[in-house]
Amino acid sequence: MGNLRRNVFIGAVLIAIAGAPIIMSVPLASAVESAEIHIKNFSFGPSSLKVKAGTAVTWINDDEEPHNVVNIGQPTRVFRSGGMDGDARYSFTFDKPGTYQYICSVHPYMQGEVVVQ
Repeated sequence: MGNLRRNVFIGAVLIAIAGAPIIMSVPLASAVESAEIHIKNFSFGPSSLKVKAGTAVTWINDDEEPHNVVNIGQPTRVFRSGGMDGDARYSFTFDKPGTYQYICSVHPYMQGEVVVQ
């Protein structure tokens, strides 16, 4: 009878161990950094933004008027949004270091820059 109890106990322990969750340490992929630039009162805020290479920048139109985001200067034609109505968003990931100047081509006095390090 003692052997039966011992075997039942060992069986129960083995079942409990087999059913227990296994905790493993798995390295996660690097998260893409992100930043936001708000378009409000016909201006970009912040007007100058510093980010690391690989950062996704999102422009958010908080105005009721339509705006867009157009890269100017050097390097040229790197990014260009379509027209953005109120609450619309446009994102671009900056992979290469440099200073990227941009305007709203609808309202060219609206200017900003993204400095990628």
